[in-house]
Amino acid sequence: MKSTSSPLTPCLSHAALLLAAAALVVAALLSPSPGYAQADDPSPPGEVVKLIFIHHSSGENWLRDDHGGLGRALGENNYFVSDTNYGWGPDAIGDRTDIPNWPEWFRGPDSQRYLAALFSESGQNSSYTRDLPDPGGENQVILFKSCFPNSNLEGNPGDPPAPGEGLAVGNAKYIYNDLLNYFATRPDKLFIVITAPPVQDPTFAANARAFNTWLVNDWLNENNYSLNNVAVFDYYNVLTGPENHHRFHETAIQYITDRGGDTSYYPSDSGDDHPSPEGNRKATAEFVPLLNVYYHRWKAGAPAQPIVQAETATAVPAETQPLVATAQPVAGNVVDDFESGPPIGSPGWQAFWDETTPTTIRCGPQGGDSHTGQAALPIVFDVAANSWATCALLYDVPQDWSTAQGLSFFVRASQPALVFEAIVYGGTPEERETYQYSLETTPEMAAGWAPVELAWPQFLRVEWEAEAGTPFAEPNRVAGVAFGFATFPDAPNTGTIWIDDLQLSGQAPAEIQQLPAAADTPAAPAVEQVQPGSEAEEQPASAGQRPRLCGAAAAFPLALAGLALLRRSRRAPLDVGNTR
Repeated sequence: MKSTSSPLTPCLSHAALLLAAAALVVAALLSPSPGYAQADDPSPPGEVVKLIFIHHSSGENWLRDDHGGLGRALGENNYFVSDTNYGWGPDAIGDRTDIPNWPEWFRGPDSQRYLAALFSESGQNSSYTRDLPDPGGENQVILFKSCFPNSNLEGNPGDPPAPGEGLAVGNAKYIYNDLLNYFATRPDKLFIVITAPPVQDPTFAANARAFNTWLVNDWLNENNYSLNNVAVFDYYNVLTGPENHHRFHETAIQYITDRGGDTSYYPSDSGDDHPSPEGNRKATAEFVPLLNVYYHRWKAGAPAQPIVQAETATAVPAETQPLVATAQPVAGNVVDDFESGPPIGSPGWQAFWDETTPTTIRCGPQGGDSHTGQAALPIVFDVAANSWATCALLYDVPQDWSTAQGLSFFVRASQPALVFEAIVYGGTPEERETYQYSLETTPEMAAGWAPVELAWPQFLRVEWEAEAGTPFAEPNRVAGVAFGFATFPDAPNTGTIWIDDLQLSGQAPAEIQQLPAAADTPAAPAVEQVQPGSEAEEQPASAGQRPRLCGAAAAFPLALAGLALLRRSRRAPLDVGNTR
């Protein structure tokens, strides 16, 4: 089937323009360099910095003056220290600090409430010397640590990131990858991961070693994370032997992992995996100067405000707009797995349709039928003849997806021969560009989940915009993605498709080609592109030939599309069962 154009996108393009313009937070994009203009600096900050530590019993011991002395040492280095512990915070969120709990803190539906309390906390929930006066304002540095049971990671040392349940190497990597989606929106905060301390049982020791080494050496690099507001201290490694280190030594960071074992060298006793005072004092001596290095690196380029304030995308006056780095989807290159709420920087999936016709569309993540995990994106559409409907994910700030070669996803359909379009929006909300690729569901998609992989050049500029037909060539400026539904002339388009595992594709297909048409439908020959109302358009299609997709919005004046947006487009909630 030849790639065709649809009238649905002029309305959505201009609709998204107004919607996103109201939510736009910044006016400029920067790509911060990961390099440093000056040598690393292990000296204390020049002013008092508010810091908070999320921990349980091991962290409490580490802070205590008579144990690890971390609280006093941080104070001596100009950090005003607060902490959380068991029972702390809204819904006693402080009780939950295992690795699988971190999404609840930073990415879950109540995370705004938890983080507001965390950033404003100035109290002590452990005993340690704190002589500095409170400088006021929010906590700038956030340390977070899981306790030693989290070193019992199941699986294998080399397991790749993969969503799962409980403590496992692949799931832990997936969780930490996903956390970067939030951290990227808060370059005004410094997040320090403190790895879980080791245990004496060697059963999972190799997994713990591999995971923590991955955090230090590979985590940020694999995700192309370019901001300086995330760092790791390998508390685990420091406690596996006197000659294993993670510290700033002489003029550089020193990370030595092979001069000891993989189990705890400093347990409290043979039946207690809490680190001993000796181990914690060693950790304090190594961590504090390293924290100073991380602080100075971050401070050299930290903006004064978050990218999206309170994640509401409220417009900020131009004179106060922060300079922003684009953020990539980083959980294994996942754009949306439909499991963890709306992707950061967007309001989630929204339905738009031509309300001047009986057209309806419902879309939104829903549990039940899925390719992986527990949820997918069902899109239920009933598009009237010559009309249009779209399910779109629009970003408040353009995304940089230039490290990928294209998009991939899995699709299932209620029936074969349904036509739809995969859409990528480029540019900015002020100057949005629309690129699309037309697809037709196959019998395989009607029978189950089928993969689709599209390279960037397969998305072509729509005919009603400038430079029509040119391939999408700027994945460093992605303003959104969508799935669109139009019709053939004078015929409705009705059905359901399910989308899952929408992600960036690392490799372009070897040959750019359309998905095969349904088995009972002949492939469409080339169709001459004609203008609505022209003599050519009025000619009937020859036998076996697919006519062009069309819709009433095709002739809608572009100058009026934006003004009519609020009357002609609606967002539709999803309440649909499995209609297969």
